[in-house]
This record gives sequence, C-alpha cells and structure tokens, in this order.
Amino acid sequence: MGRIIAIDYGRKRVGIAVTDPGKIIANALTTVHAKDIFTFLKDYVNKEETEGFVIGQARQMDNTASESSEFIEPFVKKLKKTFPQLPVERIDERFTSKMALDAMIQGGTKKKDRQNKGKIDAISATIILQSYMEKPNRKF
Repeated sequence: MGRIIAIDYGRKRVGIAVTDPGKIIANALTTVHAKDIFTFLKDYVNKEETEGFVIGQARQMDNTASESSEFIEPFVKKLKKTFPQLPVERIDERFTSKMALDAMIQGGTKKKDRQNKGKIDAISATIILQSYMEKPNRKF
C-alpha cells in the first residue's frame, strides 16, 4: 500500500501532507518553497511508495475558479506530465486556510507560531487530504 500526497499549492509556498501507508491518517509533512516543489516530490516519490496526489482546487463562493487557479492549473499539468504513472485528484480547498488557523487556535498554538504561514499551509494540505479520505467515492 502506498501513501497519498496532498498539496496546497501557492505561489510562494506549497503545503504538503501525506497519509500513513495504510491510508488511515492524514499528517502534515512540510512546507516547501514553490520553486523547489518538483525536486521535493521526485525525491519523496523515489523513497516512499506513492499511490497518487490530491490537489486543492481553488474556487469562489459561486463555485467558479478563483484567481489562484491561474497558477495552480499549470502546476497540475506539470505534475501530471512529471508523474504520469500517478493519478491526480482534485478537491475543493475553500476555507482550508481559515480552518487551519482555527485548528491551531483550538490546539493552543501561540500567536507567534500561528503567524508562521508555512505551518498554516501544511495544515491546510492536511485538511484537504482528510477531506479526500472521507469521500465515499475516492479513487485511491
């Protein structure tokens, strides 16, 4: 059994979360600078058995693509080209940053640590992955 990698892609930082090999628990893994994401993913996929990727899909409240889609979609195309053997699933990422911040507050994270946007991005990726894992019709 392989892991599922979730990605919360941003222009500057990319939050990454992964499942355990049994695909039971979603865990924040790290945050990587956007320019380094493909190097990181190639290294990770070479070291860990991976079943696929889940990428946040940026949407407006009316369900149209948000302006973030302009830089997320080229990333998704390059990801599919770089890893043609691994499926890519998309999942709504609306409110994940707000949910991540709320989770940090509820968890007692100090205000200074909550200002670390990298942590918020990694937790957002975890929320994206957990949402995917809870879908009854998920593909992997």
